[in-house]
Amino acid sequence: MENKKHNKMKQAEIKKILKKYKKVFDNLENYDVTRELPFQRKRIDVTLSVKTINKLKKLKEKTGKPISRIIEEKFL
Repeated sequence: MENKKHNKMKQAEIKKILKKYKKVFDNLENYDVTRELPFQRKRIDVTLSVKTINKLKKLKEKTGKPISRIIEEKFL
């Protein structure tokens, strides 16, 4: 009987932890599938027009943010 009570307590505790850290567990589950974490950064090569590059450089000077951050924020 005590063992059953102990199991119920454990189950309640597990549910509480899963609810509290849902985003973390979702990220870990996604990592199992993709082998990528959402906060990882990757370098890519892109070709942009000179006009676009100059606009990005001006934004970088104005905001003090790296160009990659400026681009990233446009998609969030």
